[in-house]
This record gives sequence, C-alpha cells and structure tokens, in this order.
Amino acid sequence: MAEQYITVPPETDKMPPGIPYIVGNEAAERFSYYGMRAILVVFLVQYLHLMSDQILPSMSNAEATARYHTFSTAVYFAPIFGALLSDFLTGKYPLIIWVSVIYCLGHLSLAFIGSPGLPPTAYLYLGLALIAIGSGGIKPCVSAHVGDQFGKKNQHLMSKVYQWFYFSINLGSTVSTILTPWLLQWYGPHVAFGVPGVLMGIATLMFWLGRHKFVHIPPAKAELFEDLISRGGWVTLIKISAVFIFASIFWALFDQTSSSWVLQAENMNRNILGYTILTSQIQVVNPILVMMLIPLFQFVIYPAIDKVFPLSHLRKFSIGLFVTVSAFAVSALIEQWIVSGGYPSILWQVLAYVLITSGEIMVSITGLEFSYAQAPKSMKSIVMAVWLFFIAFGNFVTAYLNHFIQVPSINMVIAESKEFEHEGSQKVIHDIWKTRSEPIPTDAVEVPKRTERVLRVAGEDQEFDTEDDILLFFGEYESFLGIQTSEDASLKAAKDVIDQSFTENGETLPVTEAGQKLISGMTDIHGEQLAYKQLTRNRYQISSAGYDQKFQTPWDVTLDAVVSRASNNPEADSEAKADQDESYTWIERRLIELKGEEGRKEVEAARGNIKETEISSTITVGGAVTLEGPAYYWFWTGLMFATAVVFVPVAYLYKATEYVEDEDASDLSAEALEEGSAQ
Repeated sequence: MAEQYITVPPETDKMPPGIPYIVGNEAAERFSYYGMRAILVVFLVQYLHLMSDQILPSMSNAEATARYHTFSTAVYFAPIFGALLSDFLTGKYPLIIWVSVIYCLGHLSLAFIGSPGLPPTAYLYLGLALIAIGSGGIKPCVSAHVGDQFGKKNQHLMSKVYQWFYFSINLGSTVSTILTPWLLQWYGPHVAFGVPGVLMGIATLMFWLGRHKFVHIPPAKAELFEDLISRGGWVTLIKISAVFIFASIFWALFDQTSSSWVLQAENMNRNILGYTILTSQIQVVNPILVMMLIPLFQFVIYPAIDKVFPLSHLRKFSIGLFVTVSAFAVSALIEQWIVSGGYPSILWQVLAYVLITSGEIMVSITGLEFSYAQAPKSMKSIVMAVWLFFIAFGNFVTAYLNHFIQVPSINMVIAESKEFEHEGSQKVIHDIWKTRSEPIPTDAVEVPKRTERVLRVAGEDQEFDTEDDILLFFGEYESFLGIQTSEDASLKAAKDVIDQSFTENGETLPVTEAGQKLISGMTDIHGEQLAYKQLTRNRYQISSAGYDQKFQTPWDVTLDAVVSRASNNPEADSEAKADQDESYTWIERRLIELKGEEGRKEVEAARGNIKETEISSTITVGGAVTLEGPAYYWFWTGLMFATAVVFVPVAYLYKATEYVEDEDASDLSAEALEEGSAQ
C-alpha cells in the first residue's frame, strides 16, 4: 500500500516540521557538490594519469577546462528536464529522492576511479554523468519545496527559513571548498571524492526521514501545459531570454573561477600569513564574499547609486556586466605578470574575486528578481529552467572554445591503446620492439631506463623509416616513458643556451623576447628558426615547426623544460628522506610507488631537496594551444566588454511587464539565493 503524505500545509502559525530536514539536506548536498567541483580540474590535470598502473601523459590545462565546462553544461542543462518531470508527472519530493540515489551512485563511481573493473576515465565519466542527472533533478525542485511547506498562518516565518536555507548553501560550499582539496592532497582521490559521496548519502537519508513531515504538493499538470502553449507564455519566455542570453556570457566567465583561475593560482605565491593555501582552496573566497557583499550592496552601494540615478533591475544588471569586465582584466594582468617570470601574490586574484563576486550579485540575483517579476505565478518553475539553460549555454561556450583551441597531439596514439589511424584507414603505427630477450633495435637511441616496448609512428608524410618518424617508449604495464624525434638534438642544443643564460643571470629565465634573441639562428633539421616561449618563472618551451614547417599543427615538436630549484637546506642523506615518507603527499607517494627510486628522486627534486638547481625536460609532438596565456584572458575580457556594451541599448528598449504577486516573493528569494550565492 502506498504511503499517505500531507498534501496541504497545516493551519498553524509555527515553524513547519519538515524544515530542519530540508535545511540539513541542503547543507550536506551542497557540501557534496561543491567539494567534488572544487577539486575536479586539479584532479584532471595532476591526478587522472596516475590512477592506474599505466603512467600516461597528463591532461593539458585546455583539455581539463573543456571537460570541466562540458560537465557544468550538463549540470545546468539537466534541470530543464527535472523541472518539467516534476511539474508534469512526479511532484517535487519523489523526484528529489530518486535522483538523490543516482547522485550518490555518481559520487561512488568517482571514489572508485583507479579500481579494477573499469578504466579510470570510464569511472570518471560515469560518475560525472550520474551527478549531472542528480543535480538536474534537485536544482529546480528543492527551494520551491521549501515554499510548499508554508500556509497562510505561518508565511511570516518563510523569510527566516530562506535565510537558514541560504546559510546552509554557503556553509556547505565554504567547508567543502576548504576541506576537500586538503583531502585530495594528503589522502588521494578515493577519499577526496568519497567524503562528498558520504555527505550526499547523509543528505538523501535526511530527506527520506522527513517524508512524513513534508507537505507534498501534487504536480500542476494542466495549468503549466496551458501556459506553455499559450501565446502569452511564449512571449514571456522570449522577452526573458533576451536578457538571459547576456547572462550566459557572464556565466561563461564566472564559472572559470573553478577552472582557469584555479590553474592560474598554481603559478602564484599562495603564502598568506605563513600558510600556503592549495590552488583549489582559493575558490572559498567566493561564498565568503557573497555573504559579506550582499548586505553591503543592499544597504550601502545600491542606496548610494540610487541617489545619483534610479537603479532599476536592468541597470543593476548592466553595471554588473561591466564590473565583470574589470575582474577578467585583473586576471589577464596577473597572467602577463606570470609569463614574464613574476610570482604574484594570490591576493591579486582575491581582488579579481571581489570584482567578479560583485558582478555576480548584480547579474545573478538581480537577473532572477527581474525575470520572476516578468512571469506569472504558474511560469516561475519554467523561468527557473530557462535561467539554468542559459547558465548551461555559457558553460558550453567555454567548453567549446577550450576544445577548439587545442591542436591534436601524439597523446592520441598513447591514450587510444596504440590503435591510431590518421585521415582514413591507413595505419601509421607499429611495434618495432616488444621483448625482453632481444636487444633494442639500433635505431632506437637514448632509450629511457625500464623500456619494455617501443612503437614507431609515421609522421606527417604517413610513411615509415623517414626523418619525421616518432618513437614512443613504454615501460612496465605500458606506462609511457617518453618520445624521441629527429628534432631532439636541435631542441636540446637550444635548451643548453637558455640554461646557460639562466645560470648566468641569477637563476632567472629569460623572458620570451630575450630568449628568442639568445637562440636566434638556431634552426631545426629543415633550417627553420626555433621558437622560445617563457611560460612561468620555472617553465619554458622551445618548439620546432616540424616536418610540415608550420607552427600550431599536430607535427610541432616541443621541448618543455621545468626548473627544480634547490632549497636552502636540502635534505641530502637517505635517512632524512626515509623519515620524510609520512609527510609525502598522495601524488608524491604514488610517483614513488609507480617509479621506485627514480620517482623518489623526482619528488625530492620538485621539493627542492637537491644540492643544485636542475632543469629537466620532456619532448612532445603536437598539443599546442592556439589561445593561451594572457591572450586567453584578454579574449574573455573583450567578449565580456562587447556583451556589456550591446546590452545597454537592449536594456533601454526593453518594455517591462511587472506581475505583482506577493505570495511569490519568498520563492524568488530562495531561487535567487541558491543560484546567486553558490554557483
């Protein structure tokens, strides 16, 4: 027999009994989501390639950014279906419970990355897909479910409850953004993804325990369907979309605080008052600033501006777009500082966070207030779904751009189980050595230690035994060891020149222009000038255009050099290193586990526990990024500026139609607070 639930709010002036279950559920669910999201990009770049016995090339920043924003696109696109399913068929509570279980399974899949049964990437993409489905069912329902609990007699308590609801969102986001990166660093991905999964399990349990306390409002099928097919409904959605499309560009920038800004922080001085924060932890600045800036804007900034000129919804929105321009301009200047060899303080990025969070308050919360005022009561949930669709569209723009700017690389050969075909069915790869009993072929020179397999890849000419062939070296368990090309000798000769300059100039790398002058006249085997680029104070690249003699193609050959600086007090004796084992991070322990003593030497070099500064290098083929460094950030700054300028006449010409419905005000507060405070 089906359980009987309350379907009408009780006639009482007291707090609804289901509220503690909803608030507790929201805090735990937001912890799980933001904890997972906080570490996702760092995991993709630094951890994913170490999650099996095969050591594969790490994911590039552009690829990780593209995949992160593809996931975010799914997270914000799925609520459209969640809203329709809830309003047409299931109602809010059943849908939230069902998708919460799916949500938990998604976290479980992430926690099992690297376990037997499936490849690490299969666990990853399965987990992210399930989390997107789970979030899609919860996002459009949970805050409206709060409003369902109140009747006429206790409506005066609704604003207080939404304040608790708002606090729980930011509490979950803040705590998880601080804790989860720390868990990832010291205990690894299984624990770091597992703890948010446990919290999601707790969130699901709390919501289920409150099932007999909640008011379960049946789905409003007929009314919603009539509004959707009516001319007035479509006109409302089209008008609101004319504003939302501009917000989507804002979200294309804002959500990069969890991707490109995190990766930028990796190359900044993160020491604050003697404590070095982790790159992912910088994201905690956003929810803290939201809680601080909302009352500041409400009671100080908005009234001050209103004295100069009337501050309508669309004017707030417009100002917010321009403020966001300044935020990304700061990030572009930071990146210029980094690629010039600087080591800027993370406090400069905090300044960018202050600006972009101010933009968030003016764009996100104001945009929702405006759109809700433009829609009749029966269309509030649809408006919310449309809003989330445009957030998804913004993330799609970011994902597409980061995918578009990537040049294919030899990593395709390595990652796709060595089965690679180029432009059709012609195979361009084969084994030239795969046995321990026979000597390595004489043409495979400078073979890395522990090599157990060598593959030859035909280059741009798609023919074997020519000068553009590429050799790939693999060790135990098919772990990737390195690449050899015909350009290696010329690239290493240029590296010697840069390294000598580094030593002579107080261990400072030459900036791009100076380094290019140093290697002027040094060419590849085709007689083409080599290209030098400084990336950070500890990293540079020297590139050959390769066999096709064109840069930024899959046949570029690049030497990527990394400086490992000696510390003032290197721990040279083995006994000290042995005592240090317990203080190794998860990545350091994993490298030692996979590579043995060679891995330990890499770890100590990275820590600075070496007598002299060293410059190591690796060779890659292809994999360039056509828009990177400061140009990447200036591109987004320019796009945001153009968006803000175009919005000005749109806001001026927009004819608002206000729906005054007092009973909707609290619903508005919930949606605005959830989507505007903890994206």
